[in-house]
Amino acid sequence: MIDSNVVIDYLNGTLPSSGMNFMNRVVDDLTLLSVVTKIEVLGFPTSNQLLVDFVDAAMILNLNSNVVNKTISIKKIHQIKLGDAIIAATAIVNSLTLVTRNVADFIKIVNLRVLNPWGII
Repeated sequence: MIDSNVVIDYLNGTLPSSGMNFMNRVVDDLTLLSVVTKIEVLGFPTSNQLLVDFVDAAMILNLNSNVVNKTISIKKIHQIKLGDAIIAATAIVNSLTLVTRNVADFIKIVNLRVLNPWGII
C-alpha cells in the first residue's frame, strides 16, 4: 500500500532510480491506496490531472469496522496523527506492506511492515 509522500515523489520522478524501478513494478502489479492517501493527495490545492488519474486507477481501501478498531488501538498506544494511524491500521488489517518515506512515523507500530523506496539498493 502506497503512502501519500511516495505517490507524489513517484509521479514527480524524484525517487532514486532504484526506488523508481521498484515503484514501477508495484504500480504495474496493483496500486493500493488508503482512503486517507486519496484524501491527502487529491486535497492539495495543487492537485493536477496526473494525480487524479493515478488515484482513479488505484484500488482504494476504505474504512471498515476492522480498520476503525485497529486505528483506535494504534491511537491508544502511539502518539501519531489520526491519518497516519488509519493508514497503518489499513495496512495491518489487509496484511500489506506500507511503502512510505516516513518510516520514523510508523516503525514502532507492531505488525506493520514498512518499506522505504529511498532505501532500496
